[in-house]
Amino acid sequence: MHGEVEGAAAMSADTLAKPDIVLTGRVVVGGVAEGEALVTRETISGWGGVHAMTGTIIESRHELKGQSFAGKILVFPGAKGSSGWSSIFHMARLAGVAPKAMLFNVTTTKVALGAVVMRVPSITDLDRDPLDLIETGDWVRVDGNAGRVEIWKASKT
Repeated sequence: MHGEVEGAAAMSADTLAKPDIVLTGRVVVGGVAEGEALVTRETISGWGGVHAMTGTIIESRHELKGQSFAGKILVFPGAKGSSGWSSIFHMARLAGVAPKAMLFNVTTTKVALGAVVMRVPSITDLDRDPLDLIETGDWVRVDGNAGRVEIWKASKT
């Protein structure tokens, strides 16, 4: 169990029954991670959009402003802005505030390099749009070795 959280996010995938949704996609970075989803339909700017030492979105008009992706499964459309993405996300990894894994729709050199320097399991080109299926608070297991994403809906509990 993970603290006092209730619902699907309270249990690891190992303790849950069959996932509600399974997606497959193209691996960007291998590895396996699971955790609570943090979802945005807005692209994220690395340079000036994220506080590298806390993983907090600081972009003034972003829907996640004030929220940290530290320890979450980050689900987003992709990156925007300059190539500062890789350096900001590298610093986030060193500070221990990187997301556990990333799922994104649009692969650019910014987001791909960000995933690589953070060394977190990352998958793109999923067979269905993760932004239509995953909500903040859902429990997600990302298997970056197999290109598989399992989702347990928090809203079911």
